[in-house]
Amino acid sequence: MKARVKWVENALFVAQSESGHSVVIDGPESAGGANLGVRPMELMLMGAGGCSAFDVVSILRKSRQPVTDCVAELTAERADAVPAVFTRIHFHFVVSGRALKEPSVKRAVELSAEKYCSASIMLAAAGVEVSHDYEIVDVSEPVPHGSD
Repeated sequence: MKARVKWVENALFVAQSESGHSVVIDGPESAGGANLGVRPMELMLMGAGGCSAFDVVSILRKSRQPVTDCVAELTAERADAVPAVFTRIHFHFVVSGRALKEPSVKRAVELSAEKYCSASIMLAAAGVEVSHDYEIVDVSEPVPHGSD
């Protein structure tokens, strides 16, 4: 795997993946940035969330669960001193579908955390306290129009 990060100006960079996709990275105004893109550590957090959400959806689909949506909401804490590494990351999955089986969702989240998500497993191995939970939203019955 390869990537390329090119400095544009001030604290603005463009990162390009080997597959040809680009992301704008920028620093905060206090560091000479203009808030035109994600911060590097935000990108790392988003990558871990994307890796794990991809796993959860893939595992649920392979187990023939009728998943219709999956959102990974991540909360991270960082050290106060330099380097301001992540100290804790919590993954909260909101998994939607039609009559999803709770044991299947639980297993998908556990398998991602313990076996498949390279990003979160690597962070945990580096000493980051990583935790996971989930909620299931049943979309089997539509909400009546006009109800509160």
